[in-house]
Amino acid sequence: MPGKTTDKKAAPRPNVERSGPNEGEGSQTGTREYNKATRAFVESGKVEPAARQAARDISGPDAEALKRAEAEGKSHSHGEDPLLHK
Repeated sequence: MPGKTTDKKAAPRPNVERSGPNEGEGSQTGTREYNKATRAFVESGKVEPAARQAARDISGPDAEALKRAEAEGKSHSHGEDPLLHK
């Protein structure tokens, strides 16, 4: 009937194999690669030594350069995610 709306649900989208460089909102390939590399790093046992080195770096001779780099990075930010502090 003209002018009448129906409450139809959208048809589910089929699982489509992504072959192009554009994967839409978010990159599933990038996420998979990041998760794989993160897991491998954690399992490698290198986390604690890297954390100790980072602690030395932020209090060492490069501390000012690191603080400037952090400030520069933050200047491009839209701010903290408010959900982080809930």
